[in-house]
Amino acid sequence: MLRAFAVAFGACLFAACATQPSHPSQQPRAEHYRLVAYVVGREPLPRIDAEKLTAINYAFAHIGGGRIVLDAPDAAANLASLRALKARNPQLKVLVSVGGWGAEGFSDAAADAQARARFAQSAVDLIAATAVDGIDLDWEYPGLPGPGLVHRSEDERNFTLLLRELRERFDAFTHEYPGGSGPRSSSERVLLTAALADREFVAHIELGRIHPYLDWINLMTYDFHNSLTPTTGHHAALARSSTSAPDERSVEHAVEQFLAAGVPARKLVVGVPFYGRAFADVRPQNRGLDQPYGRYDREFTWPELVAGLIDRNGYVRYWDEAAHVPYLWNAQTHAFVSYDDPRSLALKADFVRAHRLGGMMYWEQSQDPVGELLGVLAARLRDTAH
Repeated sequence: MLRAFAVAFGACLFAACATQPSHPSQQPRAEHYRLVAYVVGREPLPRIDAEKLTAINYAFAHIGGGRIVLDAPDAAANLASLRALKARNPQLKVLVSVGGWGAEGFSDAAADAQARARFAQSAVDLIAATAVDGIDLDWEYPGLPGPGLVHRSEDERNFTLLLRELRERFDAFTHEYPGGSGPRSSSERVLLTAALADREFVAHIELGRIHPYLDWINLMTYDFHNSLTPTTGHHAALARSSTSAPDERSVEHAVEQFLAAGVPARKLVVGVPFYGRAFADVRPQNRGLDQPYGRYDREFTWPELVAGLIDRNGYVRYWDEAAHVPYLWNAQTHAFVSYDDPRSLALKADFVRAHRLGGMMYWEQSQDPVGELLGVLAARLRDTAH
């Protein structure tokens, strides 16, 4: 299974892995692999290489009174700008992502049939009003309290019922798009996706039942170590580090969990971060990896890492051969930083191709202003000769 892939990974970094089809005619078509960008709604919007993307998830809309609301002041203008990118890439899809960390309202919106119908109708109304191509649900998390959020044990079943209601409403959607973009025929499928995490975060959802309602799943395979975890560690490891706990989270383990639940491989879109997580006052053993720390420091965007931390100002870059990711250790200040870089992103793209998954997603567009990291993903996923 995937563990065997990880063991052999170093031997096939730049060649076709044994699990990949060897004959060119058997290779999956390059355009099959989705590339999904989360774009935070702010003015001005960041530079976006629309030609390289399959979909953009505008983040975030929220829930008010049981309905989806675009509560950011510039939401309408931002969505119009994102839709305008279709002039450069007619196949590009624009979705509105609802929720995010700390977003309230999901449990109530899914609590009963009437609430679910109201929420689903608001989704249809939003699609009709904004001409977007679908909705991405980011409920963090069903059945769990989150940062003081309303939650219920019934969330497990209600999440499935909410997705079913949305799928049925979307399939019946025959409204015309406004704004001169032409009618939306019933043959144009309205997209429904969801951002999901692994391990305990799916213990309160019916993972084996929900995937038929979803076009794909955005796997949040990052933030494995953060301010809520007791030790440092790789926050987006491809595989478990040799010094990590046996139950350490990783991309590999997350994919195994979802496949074991019956989710089709082609519906799994592996998420990657364009930012690093920093920890301060870290115990110095093992260069700070998998160690207790005094305090969580902050996030660093990719440009901040390049400009001020990677092999600069006392931070030394190391590579974890088992986890297939880099990390930084500052021996003077006892600071540890976990992040992805072009090398680790290329290996994750190889992993996606080797296991014929659905593609890759990243958070977040503004953290890659010149397109360096996106360029790595696009080149690696779409090079069918690789």
